Amino acid sequence: MPDSGDRHDHLLSSYDYTLPRERIAQAPVEPRHNARLMMVSPSDQDPIAPRHGRVWDLLDELKSGDLLVVNDTRVLRARLKVRRSGGGLSELLVLEPRGDGAWLCLARPAKRMRSGDQLIIDGTTVTLVVLAEDAASGGRIVQFPSHYHDAASIEQLLNRCGEVPLPPYIERHVDSDHHRYQTRYAQNPGAVAAPTAGLHFSDALLNNLEQSGIKITRITLHVGLGTFRPVECENLKDLKLHQEWVEVPTSAVSDIEACQGRVIAVGTTVVRALEGAAQANNGQLKQFAGRVGLVIQPGYHFRVIDGLITNFHLPKSSLLMLVSALIGRKNLLLHYEEAIQQKYRFFSYGDAMWISPESVIPQANSLRKKGPAR
Repeated sequence: MPDSGDRHDHLLSSYDYTLPRERIAQAPVEPRHNARLMMVSPSDQDPIAPRHGRVWDLLDELKSGDLLVVNDTRVLRARLKVRRSGGGLSELLVLEPRGDGAWLCLARPAKRMRSGDQLIIDGTTVTLVVLAEDAASGGRIVQFPSHYHDAASIEQLLNRCGEVPLPPYIERHVDSDHHRYQTRYAQNPGAVAAPTAGLHFSDALLNNLEQSGIKITRITLHVGLGTFRPVECENLKDLKLHQEWVEVPTSAVSDIEACQGRVIAVGTTVVRALEGAAQANNGQLKQFAGRVGLVIQPGYHFRVIDGLITNFHLPKSSLLMLVSALIGRKNLLLHYEEAIQQKYRFFSYGDAMWISPESVIPQANSLRKKGPAR
């Protein structure tokens, strides 16, 4: 069901949908691979309608020779409760380093944090100083003490004093989320939100995939501020996204170049990382380390990936636009409507969607058909 696209593809209001509150997942499924899976893959019975199963069914959907690309970022316990010098309690979300022990943080309430204010991490004697407001993000640049200048010491401090920054629509605070809100292959600390498609992959599923001849390779994208900032511009041609740190190692590039099957991204973060790295090098994927803020929406021609495993995303989000670029906005919204009717669970702890290469609209992979940039 190809979607040729129209001017509505570039209007924010075209990505809205109504989700009943009870469809927002508040806790993860156990075991991980038992989450439901909507399979957007043409069949002989119906080339349009999706099929329904479990994430474990990926063992039947993927083929020997396929390559799964996963994001191995690890979520920091980045939410800190702090006491202002005046005595009030506030909150910081520690986002990214700005050098010499200074970090960009989101503050709540932000209006009560001014340059020069001292903040004491609740329950400790560790004192932070607000250096300045960051105009681009609306956050604050906060100075940490000199003995917390490197990433390892900051992570130790956050592990001791911080909380897992669960999204605001998850109305629970359970310490086990520090482990459950991580992928099984999480390795490189730096994210403030999980690459949620990867949460469905249990050790058993990963092992069975590899035994079935499906290779797994890793990249890193530290999920950052863009996850928490809503899209505000109605004309999406004006959309700009906050940049996130990406590392695509030589090993991943080699695996993609050697892949004789299909390159499948586990999550939209992997899509942004690979496509952003390729864009930074004139369309050719090479080893990359740097910041990426690539906007992907209908009309984008994918250079690296063939298919996608992803969660169900928030209305009017940039991630909804990215998935629409693969299968068409109208198609995607129809699938979401069916997911709601079928009582799928949405968002971070919710169920998953498998977008097979066969379901990708021709406009999305035209560049790759001319010769993949691998």
